[in-house]
Amino acid sequence: MSTVTGTRGEDRNDYTKTESRAIRQRSVRLLFSLMKPMLPLVILGAVVIVVSTLLRVVGPTLIAYGINVALPRAVDAADWAPAFGITALYIATGGLGAALMGWFVVLSARITQTILLDLRTRIFRHTQRLSLEFHETYTSGRIISRQTSDLDSIRELLDGGLTQLVQGALYGVFTLIMLFLLDWRSGLVLLAMAIPLAVLMRWFYIESQRGYRRSRVVSAKVIVQFVETMTGIRAVKAFRKEKRNDVEFGEVSDEYRRVNLRLVRLFGTFEPALILISNVTMAAVLLWGAFRVVDGGLLIGSLLAAVMYIRNFFSPLEDVATFLNSYQSASAALEKVSGVLEEEPSVPDPVKPVDLWEARGGIRFDGVEFSYGAGKTVLPDFTLDIPAGQTVALVGTTGAGKSTLAKLVSRFYDPTRGAVLLDGVDLRELHPKDLRRAIVMVTQEAYLFSGTVADNIALGKPDASLDEIRAAARAVGADAFIQALPDGYDTDVNKRGGRVSAGQRQLISFARAFLANPAVLILDEATASLDIPSERQVQEALQTLLADRTAIIIAHRLSTVAIADRVLVMEHGRIIEDDAPAALIAGTGKFAQLHAAWRESLV
Repeated sequence: MSTVTGTRGEDRNDYTKTESRAIRQRSVRLLFSLMKPMLPLVILGAVVIVVSTLLRVVGPTLIAYGINVALPRAVDAADWAPAFGITALYIATGGLGAALMGWFVVLSARITQTILLDLRTRIFRHTQRLSLEFHETYTSGRIISRQTSDLDSIRELLDGGLTQLVQGALYGVFTLIMLFLLDWRSGLVLLAMAIPLAVLMRWFYIESQRGYRRSRVVSAKVIVQFVETMTGIRAVKAFRKEKRNDVEFGEVSDEYRRVNLRLVRLFGTFEPALILISNVTMAAVLLWGAFRVVDGGLLIGSLLAAVMYIRNFFSPLEDVATFLNSYQSASAALEKVSGVLEEEPSVPDPVKPVDLWEARGGIRFDGVEFSYGAGKTVLPDFTLDIPAGQTVALVGTTGAGKSTLAKLVSRFYDPTRGAVLLDGVDLRELHPKDLRRAIVMVTQEAYLFSGTVADNIALGKPDASLDEIRAAARAVGADAFIQALPDGYDTDVNKRGGRVSAGQRQLISFARAFLANPAVLILDEATASLDIPSERQVQEALQTLLADRTAIIIAHRLSTVAIADRVLVMEHGRIIEDDAPAALIAGTGKFAQLHAAWRESLV
């Protein structure tokens, strides 16, 4: 993946020209891909807005005809037919133009909502598909910002800003054409004033682009600060971090305020300058036209129409400025959204997957080397065989590589070099459905989703019957407390399992794993949140859970290690001891020392 298109450094504000060009191209590709399915509707909308604008622009010319031709005939010859005719035509063109504009608004809304639905779905699906590495480096607040404030900015652009731009641009072009047809001299005055107008518009575009890109960056910081504070509110309360958070959030919020104030000052300069250019142009056309009316070179109706066209030409430019406002905000948002969608999984699905219908559970690390990104090597030239059906406990100090080993077996990451094999098949070649069915990890977090207890247990087997769910819960000793809940298995566990204790959440996660019935089960500190009575209960359940399957247990509690067939003591990414628990306890090595210290702590 190119570093230009990656999102890890997306909050920078100092892109090179090459990077900026690549980012714009990426955003344009995304926008085109969103618009492509809507092309027939877009073409229809374009036709409708062109016809509507033409009907609206012809109004001053009809007024000029009425004053120059119809009014004299009514006064001199009492012939009111031209006056009535031009009046009816003026009303008809105005009414039809308004009706077409209303139709265009409906078409535009349909296009906008369809695009937003597609984009929102793409972001959700893509971020789910991305590998664990992405989610461990990309904060949840920034992901939420992509789905909320960034999509809102894009919606504002498509909903109103783009309509204003199209209307303003078409109205300006058609107005200039009609002005030249009516009085080319007034048209020349307008063209001359277009030079300072172009300078003003370019200055505003460049400055607003910088300002709104900075605004999106700081807006994301505000969201990240808020989300992370609320997500970690227990730690905030535990360490009395409220005042420090107040200061930090206040600083970020104040930066956001200053950025927005700079944008307000930008508009405070642009709008008066636009009004000044408009008034000077109108005054020049009016003065020159007045001299020509006196000399008989221009009719009064034509002068009035010319002045109206000048006013109409500048009036939409305020809408164009509003569009630039929406555009800059949405452009910065689109850059970040397209950056997320450009991310490629660091653990890609195989091109030609190998099916493994009945996994036995044999695991082999064959010359594996692994490091997180450009960091130091965690596993250097690691080789290990775990026969099918064997329960292996991993023991070692923090940072020894135990969890990394588990992540590689689960294929959350791929080795930098070498291969991890399941029953002789490289995990990188194994079909994803077979991999997820064969290998299940239970972590310390024991995350529960909103929904019932039964829904959470059935996560790994959605089509499971209630009897199967209850049997899984009984197997791990969770049935008793579930039955005691207000609605039993139909009890809503609330957000993140807030209605059950940490130990109960862990038991539910064990039931979930038991029901999934994997060939390989990984327990990563899975009993750490349990109290002693609950742990003893789970120890018994684990005997059932681990039977006839390969198991990898990572635990600091050596009581959990006792059920293993084999203990691996790891240090600095290498295995320094490998034997049965009893044999290692009887020796004088690292595990024997750890076990002795643990026994002393129980006295």
